[in-house]
Amino acid sequence: MERDIFAAIEKQYGSFSKGQKSIAKYLEENFDRAAFMTAAKLGKTVGVSESTVVRFASELGYDGYPGMRKALQEMIRIRSTSVQRIKVAKDVMGSKDVLATVLHWDMEKLRATAEETSREEFTAAIKAISNARRIYILGTRSSKALAVFLGFYLNLLFENVKVVDDTSVSEIFEQMLRLTNDDVVIGISFPRYSTRTVKTLKFARDRAATVIGITDNKDSPIAKVSGIRLLAKSDMVSFVDSLVAPLSLINALIVALGSETGDRLSATFNELENIWSEYGVYEKSDV
Repeated sequence: MERDIFAAIEKQYGSFSKGQKSIAKYLEENFDRAAFMTAAKLGKTVGVSESTVVRFASELGYDGYPGMRKALQEMIRIRSTSVQRIKVAKDVMGSKDVLATVLHWDMEKLRATAEETSREEFTAAIKAISNARRIYILGTRSSKALAVFLGFYLNLLFENVKVVDDTSVSEIFEQMLRLTNDDVVIGISFPRYSTRTVKTLKFARDRAATVIGITDNKDSPIAKVSGIRLLAKSDMVSFVDSLVAPLSLINALIVALGSETGDRLSATFNELENIWSEYGVYEKSDV
């Protein structure tokens, strides 16, 4: 997570020139809009030169204006309400081809996730899940879809898998009452982070369970309470969370766990195929 740009502005505000103070004021009131402006456009909007904007970014300690703009975009991801995101999306999208733009954004998230995900932590997650006595999975709000998907496949691979019902905090704790250090808890959450998920992972950590956090960066509240962190990019300039990279990461996790089970996986699916055929679970295709 990028350091807080507003904390840096507050610390150095007294030394700013008149033009720099104008930039600081605009950023504090319109950081969501400024995050996608060029240095020239920001300067024109505020009424200062482009070079003043660039110097402002450098004095805050960023590697030029692109570094400051990246920090502002990070602030959008963490702080913006859905209403603010909608406004920003309209500004950024403009008359662009929505389909092509969103697909391109998602491909960029996949690329960044492939480059940045730790292979060591991925391997540690595989080992922990494979050796766990019980596996608990929790995801709330939009992340619930990811939790259910992961739970569906892990239930085919392991005997003691539970997707935790997130109806209330007290019910979550009751479902995990007998949690021990032989168990694994997988928590999934992306900005804006679920308080309920953070509290549950703290509960699991305090009971010495292995906590695996699937989240977007190493400084997120989820990552800070997790012993193993699997990171996937999810930010999108919209009220919608991009779950493409997180889902791809979960797919990789499932495939790797399936490989670990060896012949047991084939035996399980042979039995399932017989059940599916006998009870007509799937429509037969004539193709």
